Amino acid sequence: MRCLGLGCRLVLAGAAAAVVFSLCSTAGAQNVGGQAGVVVDADGVLRTKVYADPHGQLMRQRLAAARASLDREIGTRSDRRMVSLRQLEAAIAQRGGVPTDAMRYLAGLQRIEYVFFYPDSNDIVIAGPAEGWVADLAGRVVGITTGRPVVQLQDLVVALRAFPPGGRRTPLIGCSIDPTQEGLAAMQNFLRQIGSYAHPADVQRTRYIVGGLRTSLGLQEVSVNGVKPNTHFAQVMVEADYRMKLIGIGLERPPVKIVSYVERANPAAVSRNALQRWYFVPDYQCVRTTDDRLAMQLVGDGVKLVGEGEQVTAGGGRQAAGRLDRASQAFVTGFTEKYPELAARSPVYAELRNLIDLSIAAAFIQQEDYYGRAGWNMPLFGNEGKFAVETYNTPKQVESAVNALWKGHRLMTPIGGGVTIQPTHAIASANLLPDETGKVAQTRQQVKVTLPEGRWWWD
Repeated sequence: MRCLGLGCRLVLAGAAAAVVFSLCSTAGAQNVGGQAGVVVDADGVLRTKVYADPHGQLMRQRLAAARASLDREIGTRSDRRMVSLRQLEAAIAQRGGVPTDAMRYLAGLQRIEYVFFYPDSNDIVIAGPAEGWVADLAGRVVGITTGRPVVQLQDLVVALRAFPPGGRRTPLIGCSIDPTQEGLAAMQNFLRQIGSYAHPADVQRTRYIVGGLRTSLGLQEVSVNGVKPNTHFAQVMVEADYRMKLIGIGLERPPVKIVSYVERANPAAVSRNALQRWYFVPDYQCVRTTDDRLAMQLVGDGVKLVGEGEQVTAGGGRQAAGRLDRASQAFVTGFTEKYPELAARSPVYAELRNLIDLSIAAAFIQQEDYYGRAGWNMPLFGNEGKFAVETYNTPKQVESAVNALWKGHRLMTPIGGGVTIQPTHAIASANLLPDETGKVAQTRQQVKVTLPEGRWWWD
């Protein structure tokens, strides 16, 4: 395809659009003193939103209020807090199915590090670090001191329903954000129509091209697999995917140094009509188990960004290209390396890691039949009519984001995947890690499940 006669190359990456021209960015860098998030309107259109707090005063007020209201015991930082799933469900049932905030936020758990089963008491226990919590300006519930998001009960319930007692296994959980075939064809037609003239000094024409690309591409479609799309679980996956691509095309400045795809890309080296697809997957060698399978530990950072190459046909169709260009490969490798730092400072990526952990933990609970051995069939958690988690607007579409940069005298048009979680891969025998030092077994033995009536968490 001929684009503007300036060595133009069309580079598509699945979910957010960018036109790369050199030294100016048209939109989207995260505001200093703000918190980024997304909103999904009643029509299902997802948009990014920055919640401004230039001097931090609003957040300080929220922190002070949270510290004053939280019970001292539950608000205290803990390296390992335990939650009994069966006892938690029973406690919520006693309240008529209406959880307290402590229940909604699993006593402040911030990661699922362990899953234990205790046959003598029929308890399935999850454990990990915890602290008191506060809702930030974007509505995320995060730790008071660390700012790391808490693990939410609604997400745990979604994961357990994906791997229910005596039920089916969900082979794939994930999402994808993709331009439509019609949008891709319309964008290519627009590029053919605008002629061969473009120059970095012609700001008006640059704006015209950017607007035309955004309009012709149109809204992009969101699909969610394996879980209900009208859940918090689904919204987190879609947000993480969309904002990762905004980073890739230079429209969101991350809080840690990640060299974007557009910074790395050489227009002369990018094939015409190439589509770069980036998506998150778990690091499947992340489960360490005891020989008796009464305990498992989730290890490592858990998330990788990978990519693949496709080609866009003249009619807007997509087909495998067989390779990933160097700039795209460098971007996904760099993003993966920086993921732990990014998750520590941008909560949505820590939330995504928590979703992966929850999915793998739920798959393990089902595989080892902890449900049957505990005599627990999730009478409350397994019933949407009794415990509702499908309460969010379903994300159906996202706006195409367009960035404008000149790189010398070459014009590129990258369109900047998804999330793909296959929990059963992590618990396949080939991927399981042995408890060689006995630490996991020892940790389980140290936990004493002697809970008084109504108690469901302890340190």
